Amino acid sequence: MTVSGPFGMPSPWVVRHACHIRPGGRVLDLACGYGRNAAWLAKQSYRVEAVDRDATALSALAALPGVYPLMADLEAAPWPYPGQRFDGIVVSRYLHRPLLPLLAESLAFGGVLIYETFMVGHERHGKPSNPDFLLKPDELMQVYGPLLAICAFEQGEEHIPRPAVMQRICAIRHPEEAI
Repeated sequence: MTVSGPFGMPSPWVVRHACHIRPGGRVLDLACGYGRNAAWLAKQSYRVEAVDRDATALSALAALPGVYPLMADLEAAPWPYPGQRFDGIVVSRYLHRPLLPLLAESLAFGGVLIYETFMVGHERHGKPSNPDFLLKPDELMQVYGPLLAICAFEQGEEHIPRPAVMQRICAIRHPEEAI
């Protein structure tokens, strides 16, 4: 069981699949918000780059050992990690489609992508409701299937902890695969 700390409960999807990331590896928490996943990953001894455009959200993360916050606008500014590779990339509840292929390229060989966000159908439960921020059915599989080895994929309606329509993927960049 994962206990909630001051940063909130980490995503169960991240908790379930973080074991695939190299122990002590460098992990990027993309659009990390208040850092629920970054804080949990740091407690698991990962070195976490936590990026978000909200300076207030990032401020609490600065005091955590193993977390390196960076304020950056992922949609309007250049990619803040050019040429860098990560052992893991975590994305939870965020979608900016132009970044999808870049995430696969930013994985080190053997690196793990753990991604989850809302999909079409979620609009009946509230925000986000704009189709620009909702994945289409099987979209993560279509994007990452040709680029990475898929470990797990799921999509659909859920009711716990609250109603949502989500899509999730865990995928690995194998050492012999070039993107």
